[in-house]
Amino acid sequence: MTESVVTGLPPEQVREQRRRRNPFRKPVTSILRHVFLIAAAVLMLYPVIWMVVSSFRPTDLIFREAGLVFDSFEISNYVDGWNALTYPFNVYLLNSGLVVIGSIVGNLVSCSLAAYAFARLEFSGKKFWFAIMLLSIMLPIHVIIVPQYVLFSQLGWVNTFLPLIVPKLLATDAFFIFLMVQFIRGIPRELDEAARIDGAGHPRIFLQIILPLMVPALATTTIFTFIWTWNDFFSQLIFLTKPSLYTVPLALNAFQDAQSSTDFGELFAMSVVSLIPIFLIFLFGQRFLIKGIATTGIK
Repeated sequence: MTESVVTGLPPEQVREQRRRRNPFRKPVTSILRHVFLIAAAVLMLYPVIWMVVSSFRPTDLIFREAGLVFDSFEISNYVDGWNALTYPFNVYLLNSGLVVIGSIVGNLVSCSLAAYAFARLEFSGKKFWFAIMLLSIMLPIHVIIVPQYVLFSQLGWVNTFLPLIVPKLLATDAFFIFLMVQFIRGIPRELDEAARIDGAGHPRIFLQIILPLMVPALATTTIFTFIWTWNDFFSQLIFLTKPSLYTVPLALNAFQDAQSSTDFGELFAMSVVSLIPIFLIFLFGQRFLIKGIATTGIK
């Protein structure tokens, strides 16, 4: 027989009496939970922390001395690494910034327009094309990279930033379209009907009604596009071969010389520099990212 049946009290009062009899149970559970989460966070962040510590060590001591102790604090790796390649590292940062900005603008404009069409407009074959759009998410980039390279090579776009930016203007990232469609579907249609009564058409409804309400979804798209484009290596390796056009991932790859020894100190130092923009964009956009994912129903 349960305690609630024996005492004749409701289960809520029984649980409250148990908490009163053992007041330390909840604090102990909370402490254990936080200890576990802190240990898991340290385990996941250990490689990044080790890289930061190693960036301040001489190259010959990086793999000799283990641990996370700042036994030496030298900034020579940052100074030498900044000018170690053909061009200063700020050139590669600028190249990545141009590609990222173009990709963000392209995704925001094209994906929001496509999402509004799928969420609000009625046209022939709407469900079919929406299904095709979702199926395109399953296509790995390795399947389409060869046709893309042939096309862009014939257009003379190889060794330019156009192959990395122009596809974004054509709503090729189906994930962001789906994210925005889910968000727009959560906006009441009564707002659209009220705007139509005032004589507004679809362009005005989209620009003045829907778009201002889509800020969380747009912020989520911006953050994901920034991170994915900044870290993209494969596409940039295919289309960019001139050192003057190298982005940050290609520049970091250039530190690894197969015919001579690699200066890991400089490599780690520039890797830390390349992580700073991602850290800042996630730090300031975390609130919008969480809100955008929560309000679109994507779990």
